[in-house]
Amino acid sequence: MSDKSIFKRIIDKEIPADIVYEDDQCLAFNDISPQAPTHVLVIPKKEIVSLAHVQDEDGPLIAHLFLVVKKLAFELGLGSGFRTIINSGADGGQTVDHLHIHLMGGRSLTWPPG
Repeated sequence: MSDKSIFKRIIDKEIPADIVYEDDQCLAFNDISPQAPTHVLVIPKKEIVSLAHVQDEDGPLIAHLFLVVKKLAFELGLGSGFRTIINSGADGGQTVDHLHIHLMGGRSLTWPPG
């Protein structure tokens, strides 16, 4: 049994995912339980537990993740609007201990989310 997170196993290609983008720093794939017509997860290849664990030296990586989110939003037809969500910690709703950005859109999204 592996102690790797499910996202690390996806990065390592040990388990399949519907990958929509990949470069040397990150990976993006369709969420297996989408909460909107478009629901993509963008994850760094570097293992960072959560936003609370980001270090100063991770600044360029975090900026890169958001540039990828923007690029994907427009490539996926979300030009009229989209939402990004980063859950951090159990009380924040984080269920996988690997930093990830939810990119959601394709319908009108309400507030508050829950």
